Amino acid sequence: MLYKSLRKDCVKINNKHIKDGAFRVTEGDVLKLYIKDEFLETPDPDTAFMKIEPKLSIVYEDENILLCDKKQGMCVHADDDGSTDTLIEHIKSYLWRKGEYNPDNENTFCPALCNRIDRNTGGIVITAKNAETLRIMNQKIKDRELEKKYLCLVFGHLPKKSGRLTGYILKDEKKKQVYVYDEPKKGARSYSTLYKVIREYPEYSEVEAELETGRTHQIRAGFAHIGHPLLGDGKYGTNEINRKFPYYGQALYSYKLKFTFKTDGGILEYLNGKEFTVENVTFQTKKS
Repeated sequence: MLYKSLRKDCVKINNKHIKDGAFRVTEGDVLKLYIKDEFLETPDPDTAFMKIEPKLSIVYEDENILLCDKKQGMCVHADDDGSTDTLIEHIKSYLWRKGEYNPDNENTFCPALCNRIDRNTGGIVITAKNAETLRIMNQKIKDRELEKKYLCLVFGHLPKKSGRLTGYILKDEKKKQVYVYDEPKKGARSYSTLYKVIREYPEYSEVEAELETGRTHQIRAGFAHIGHPLLGDGKYGTNEINRKFPYYGQALYSYKLKFTFKTDGGILEYLNGKEFTVENVTFQTKKS
């Protein structure tokens, strides 16, 4: 609801509309939320997720946490069209059917996603089953105590088989895309992506990338900036390149997650050091 309110210009700080969910308020700021009545009414027990037959690819699950392999093409949360065919709704349906989530109980914690992945990117999404797990995971993500690695296919061959992409990213909210610069620019934020080439093919390369910063589209835009766009990327790539390869959607997958806690993990300490991997990434099985 809050993400949608931001997109719909329903949030103001000091009488200015705010779209950036990462905006930091300071003492003395005046925050106004124009929340529609529909969000303040008592929820109907016959909620949409109850009608969904859950379809999930579960990587790992225990009493606190659920790791799902989100497939490309699915949104994690409802978009502006209000669709209920989203990852979080499938998760709520799954847990409700298991008896782990009861929306009729006002004290029940509603399952919450700890990270987000773009609609056209696949990969591991973390779900918290309780409030303490959500609190811990939010802190660990903020402190960068998780390692997330991506697989991607990039056009051409990189001059260095491993290295780091760095620069500055400027986000255009209206166009929902970013621009990359080699030098500092007003409003731009620095980014850093580690990469290594796994294997090469005649016209493209399979690459593993690891985020050192969490900027919007930094893998896609970063590789496109150096002349090696991701295959199938309609925003930062080119149709001329994409038409050469039989891939549906962009070849990008958050396929590996490792918990690397540097501080106490509380009720999740047992996860420290554990690594989880999606074994069958679709575009890995399609070799030209």
